[in-house]
This record gives sequence, structure tokens and C-alpha cells, in this order.
Amino acid sequence: MPALSVLDLVPVRSDQTTGDAIAATLALARVADDLGFRRYWLAEHHNMPAVAATNPPVLISMVAGATSRIRVGSGGVMLPNHAPLVVAEQFALLEAAYPGRVDLGIGRAPGTDPVTSWALRHGAGGVTDEAVSLFPEYVDNVLAMMEPEGVGLAVQGRRHVLRATPAATSVPQIWLLGSSDYSARLAAEKGMPYVFAHHFSGEGTAEALELYRSRFVPSPELAEPRTFLTVNACVADTAEEAQRLALPQLLQMVALRTGQPLTPQRTVEDAEREGVPDAHRGLVQAMAARWVIGGPEQARARVAELAATYGVDEVMVHPVAGALAGTDPASGPAREETLRLLAK
Repeated sequence: MPALSVLDLVPVRSDQTTGDAIAATLALARVADDLGFRRYWLAEHHNMPAVAATNPPVLISMVAGATSRIRVGSGGVMLPNHAPLVVAEQFALLEAAYPGRVDLGIGRAPGTDPVTSWALRHGAGGVTDEAVSLFPEYVDNVLAMMEPEGVGLAVQGRRHVLRATPAATSVPQIWLLGSSDYSARLAAEKGMPYVFAHHFSGEGTAEALELYRSRFVPSPELAEPRTFLTVNACVADTAEEAQRLALPQLLQMVALRTGQPLTPQRTVEDAEREGVPDAHRGLVQAMAARWVIGGPEQARARVAELAATYGVDEVMVHPVAGALAGTDPASGPAREETLRLLAK
């Protein structure tokens, strides 16, 4: 069995406030910490009714403070949305507070709709229209500014040293994330660890990982390629119960992929009442086939199979199990149970 990690989007159900969703995430993180999971990553998405993971550094601080051992990081920070210095400062502080436990996963996508993307990149005047095309340079800037010696800038004939934090003694582990081959190529060029978003697309994973491994150039930080797999997972005592608990998230993904209005995540009962439209049954079946949905033995075997297929020693699970009506709003017991059953 490979090492296990967690990806969390901080889902918001129809029976939850944002505060409830955060409380449920902290409870889930404690379970992952107690069970020996390797790392716990928080995503960056904006203006989505069912996702409260809008600010990874803030959530990382909460989760790291609520746990004692597990590595905590971003999956990921969407760098074109932010000034590189701000990201470097945030993660330098997190690493200073929780040395040896912080991962900075960096992505290139907007993580939101075009209107919200405009507000992110122009609201504070600190990010330009060229942010996406400047992504490789931004990555270099973040890396350099977090080093203890900082980076030198020449301004008006004088050299100024720019450091993300005054007295760093270590830096976070930095990963490039992607759902296309762009980041695979860039990570290989820079000798950085890389993760393909298998949980989101489920297609092109083998090709992206092969591209990364075949083109990898060793760096002072990394002598050989390093990667792992991400996968949506819903595990219960029986396969039938797991399929039932996965339905709310499957309906969310149908809405996202077909341009329907997004809503808070349904309870299991509401999802069952709504059902899957006939026109989208094929889409749901195709998505579910790429997820890990089943009873404990079946799910663990599937995770091991995925790790072997893609040649990784770590699998990061995105626990997508929904909640029954009447569940404590500040908890996600089926998500916690997914982790427990996988870790046995």
C-alpha cells in the first residue's frame, strides 16, 4: 500500500455555514494526522457556493495549528492570481512557524470564473495581464525570495536585497501542479517535484508523468523525479453505501462540466431525490469509473493498483463522501470514515 495524503477543497454543504465547513475540515485534518497520513493540502478556488478553500495560506495556518505531525500545504496556490512576493512572504512565515511541515504547491490556472479572476488580478493593482505568460519567472522569483539570503534587485543604481522573511532557517518544499503537460515540462526543466491533477481530469495522467520523468533535469534540491497521484475517493462499509455517498459530489461535477448553476453540495437524500438526468448518465459513469468508490478492501486494492500503474509511492485522496440529512453541520463523518477505512 502506498503512503496516503489528503487533498481538501473545504466543501460547503447546503446545511452548513462557512464556519461549519472550516470546523469539519479541522476535524478531518486531525483524523488524517492521527492515522499517519503524509500530508494535507488545501486548494484555491474562488466564488464557488460549494467550496470554502479560497485562501490556502490562511487555511494552512489553521490546519497546521490544529495538528502536530502531518505536512500541510497548498494544492495549490494559483500563482498568476498573486504577486510573487506576497506568496513568498506567506509561505516563509508558515515555514518559520511550522518548520519542516510546509509544502507550497503552485499552479497556473485561475481557479475561478473570468469576473472573479479579473477582481483577483486587478483589484489590488499588483498583478498584471501578463501574469500567466510570466509564470516561469514568477516561480523563480518565489523560490529566490524565500531563500535565507534572499534575492538582489538593482534599483536606481543600487543593489537592494529582498527577503520574504528576515531570518529564515529553512524553506518549504515547493511543488509544481498541473492538469496539462505545461507544468510537467516546466517542473522537469527546473528539477522540481510535480503533481498532475488526476482527481480533476482523470485523463492524460500517464502521458504527463512520462513527459516529466523523461525530461527531468536534476537540481540542487532534487536529484531525481518526484511525483504522486491525486484521486477522488469515497469509501464506506459496503460498495452500495459508498456509491450512495458519492452521488452529491458527482452531481456537483456534472454541474461544473456542463455549465449549470453551481449550488452548495446537496445532502445524500437531496441528491437521491434529484437523481442523475438521463442526458448525463454517461458522464457520471465515466467520472465514477476514475474515482475510488467502494468498500474497504475494494478501495484499498484500487488505490494500490493506481499507485502501481503510475509508478508512485504516494496517493493523495480527495475524500468526496457526502453527508446524510441531520449530520452535525460542523462535521463530515463520511469523509472521516473514508480516511479511516483506507488507512486500515
